[in-house]
Amino acid sequence: MKKLVSLFLSAALMGSMAALCTSCNNEGEDGAQDIIVHTNAYFAPFEYYDGTEIVGVDVDIMKKVGEKLGRNVQFENTEFSVIIDNVAAGKLCDAGAAGITITDARKEKVDFSTPYYTSVQYVIYKNGTMQIDGTAEDGTDYILWDSLAGKSIGVQRDTTGDIYVSDEINAQEGVDGYDYTGVLNGTGAQVSQFDDAQLAVDAIGANKIDVVVVDHLPASYIVDKNTDYACAALYYKGAEGEPDTPTQEEYAIAVTKGNTELLGAINEVLVEMMQVDEATGENQIQQLVKQHMGLTD
Repeated sequence: MKKLVSLFLSAALMGSMAALCTSCNNEGEDGAQDIIVHTNAYFAPFEYYDGTEIVGVDVDIMKKVGEKLGRNVQFENTEFSVIIDNVAAGKLCDAGAAGITITDARKEKVDFSTPYYTSVQYVIYKNGTMQIDGTAEDGTDYILWDSLAGKSIGVQRDTTGDIYVSDEINAQEGVDGYDYTGVLNGTGAQVSQFDDAQLAVDAIGANKIDVVVVDHLPASYIVDKNTDYACAALYYKGAEGEPDTPTQEEYAIAVTKGNTELLGAINEVLVEMMQVDEATGENQIQQLVKQHMGLTD
């Protein structure tokens, strides 16, 4: 139902990207070719910079994949919007790991690993500018899409938040292939795209936009570091008699189609990491999320 807008790269851009990826043919000491992973390193806790090094949950996962295959893993930072196309081409990189959501449009271009994390979309806003619409059974406060009517909404370009917001604004049943009308269609709501979520939040502070829609963990990470802002889950209003429901998606790692060895190794690692530890009640990925969020000792 959601449509992903395809972006076409110019030959000049592809050339510059190729120049940046000269390491794609690097080999380890044993002659095994490195695994090149494209990411966008502004999506903590899944990938972010620690000094000049890219670290995060996805990095830790792929390091285990490299160990399983006996190959080095190199992460390269790039624009989120080109990761899927780069993986699909299979020339600049072997895989993409950037908290990537599985969509039908993306599945046509790449193979996806087993989903390893489910995330809910969140709304970031300046304190006092939004009201909570409800509280879920688990205690999660949420804001309804309806409450974003008429607002200027910031998103990270080509992320799931961008897809959801753009579709809820633009979708009109029977027009351009849409089979539904978006919650924000005709309300005056507008979307503004930014290269990363922090830049979008900075635009709130500059009074250029009203709110930002982004995945739960990046939203929490940003808000925890700035007391001027708050965030809440983004929910769809339920039909009469039905409960309100979260706007959520599953993350997976993208692999060039046909690379069965790499995909198989990634899936093996994910299955191992998603085994729940009886002592903590958490799996390794959940523990890594807490670690990179600074929630562990």
